[in-house]
Amino acid sequence: MATYRIAPSILSADFARLGEEVRHVIDAGADWIHFDVMDNHYVPNLTFGPMVCQALRKHSVKADGTRVPIDVHLMVQPVDALATAFAKSGADIVTFHPDASTHVDRTLQLIKAEGIQAGLVFNPATPVDVLEWVIDKVDVVLLMSVNPGFGGQSFIDSTLRKAEQVRKIIDASGRDIRLEVDGGIKVDNIRRVADAGADTFVAGSAIFGQPDYKAVIDAMRAQLAG
Repeated sequence: MATYRIAPSILSADFARLGEEVRHVIDAGADWIHFDVMDNHYVPNLTFGPMVCQALRKHSVKADGTRVPIDVHLMVQPVDALATAFAKSGADIVTFHPDASTHVDRTLQLIKAEGIQAGLVFNPATPVDVLEWVIDKVDVVLLMSVNPGFGGQSFIDSTLRKAEQVRKIIDASGRDIRLEVDGGIKVDNIRRVADAGADTFVAGSAIFGQPDYKAVIDAMRAQLAG
């Protein structure tokens, strides 16, 4: 039985109350906090920097004090300096787009050298060939099921085929690697995404756009258990 993780994206949270939003969504059952970093260069939007991550670190804990991982998705170019800065600012996982880094292997090594988990992100039209050569350094593979840059977009169905392909690569590696999908994930499609091989689900507006976060996360878990 797969261990499923739900990673609400604070891109859709109320920015004026971010600490409170993080605590509420963790109380509602979030496993990870997904932190979307956009630089207005690699993607046409500008979001959060390392200082915001550092400020949220103390809020990203369960009621019993257990640390909840902050999953930083870098949509930035260049990658290395910010990857290191986020690692030093409380990130537990840093993922980046291989097409945004000149030396993907080196960037993965830089992140791992900070003692945290590293991962690669693939846009809807990006092939996953690079995985074959760095699978030994990857802890997370994140597949974008929308084009990055904005929240609230619709799920791109070809991601399901890509997830099936990546699941085979992960299983063949024998390593404990999370397969995460981000974009347009909702209660009514999360099961299909899980059936394609994903085990970690980023959801932004589907959770933060509703008044009762726990009701949405519970409904997602019910679909995954079905």
